[in-house]
Amino acid sequence: MAEVRVPFLLGHAEIAFLFHVERQTSQRWRTAGTLGEPDLIASGNPYWLLSTVMRLDGEGDRKADRERLATYKAGISLGYDLEDKEHLPVVVGIQEAARVLDQDAQAISRWRNRQRIAEADLVVSGSPLWLLETILDDARQRQRTIVASEVAALRAGQRAPQKPRGRRPSTPEASPPPLPRPAAQTFTNADRGAAAEFLASVLAQGYSVTIKPRP
Repeated sequence: MAEVRVPFLLGHAEIAFLFHVERQTSQRWRTAGTLGEPDLIASGNPYWLLSTVMRLDGEGDRKADRERLATYKAGISLGYDLEDKEHLPVVVGIQEAARVLDQDAQAISRWRNRQRIAEADLVVSGSPLWLLETILDDARQRQRTIVASEVAALRAGQRAPQKPRGRRPSTPEASPPPLPRPAAQTFTNADRGAAAEFLASVLAQGYSVTIKPRP
């Protein structure tokens, strides 16, 4: 299959490499809003165009390393700069490829490990990415099923949201309101059945019972 041109895309690992920071720092920039909304979500992971990331260069004490930038670009021989995400081609990860090919994500991973699917056009932050057309061309050559509705959804920009990071804070279950305390009752010898039922009911609610005989 002929090589194709792909836009320069970065994940948190590449951003951290470019700015000489820890990956967690890049993630904090994202949380704080310093790093804008991702230009792409694929398989629940966020990615940014290089042009978006470079807007951080010179902002505050952030400085992109030009040598590292050249190293990054050299690793994507057919990469190109894209200024506007509106012109971003449809790029998919393992999860989107799985839906297009009517498989699960594990099957796509196995195919990739066994070289039974097209080589990824990009590997960003350790995750493979393909142009949608790469996946479709490969599927046609291998005579695999293509789910047309999933292809149409991707071309229409429909994506799963970014997967949550870390644990979600658990919401404690609300305790049920306490039952009202049973009112005292008086029973005679003729009410033994009702007295037994009342006693069982009160004890079942966790209350103790004091019996006071009356003349």
